[in-house]
Amino acid sequence: MRPIPYSDPLAPLLIRNELFSLLPAHIGHLTVVCIGSNRINGDSLGPFVGTLLENAYPDHLTVIGTLKRPVDATNIERVHQQLLKNPNSYVLAVDSIVGPRPFVHTIAIRPGALAPGTGLGHSLPSIGDLSIMGVMMEDTADITALPYTNLHVVYQMAKAIALGLSLTVRQRYGYAPSAPLLA
Repeated sequence: MRPIPYSDPLAPLLIRNELFSLLPAHIGHLTVVCIGSNRINGDSLGPFVGTLLENAYPDHLTVIGTLKRPVDATNIERVHQQLLKNPNSYVLAVDSIVGPRPFVHTIAIRPGALAPGTGLGHSLPSIGDLSIMGVMMEDTADITALPYTNLHVVYQMAKAIALGLSLTVRQRYGYAPSAPLLA
């Protein structure tokens, strides 16, 4: 797992490459669960990604969690139960996290579920077969600063992730190169 700086002009391609290396070949449909709050800047990465991808590639991509309808601590248990009802779904979880200083403002992708809320001390259900995480701030920083995270950084990181996911779906499922990347 190599961290991808959100500001790297090649970030969407690097994300696509990483996803291609991790996604099983037999997957015909992806569900992206975009976790976070629409009220806290540093926790809004997931909802921004969901909003950018909403209604894109409906035959191959289901998006859960947008700025209008976020997946957060108030409803994540219901979303988790909904996902359990469809065991054939391959779930990519997107969330913002805190991490060590060298990884701040990078994107990390790894196989396995994401444990949302751990940075805030919450015990919420783990989500996903694959995790896409945006490191918003240092894990030793004062967590009360999360609402004041630079929204430009959050949005640019969300755009890189959404474009990387879009490129993955477009290439994997044979969409025309002229197909719009984002909805």
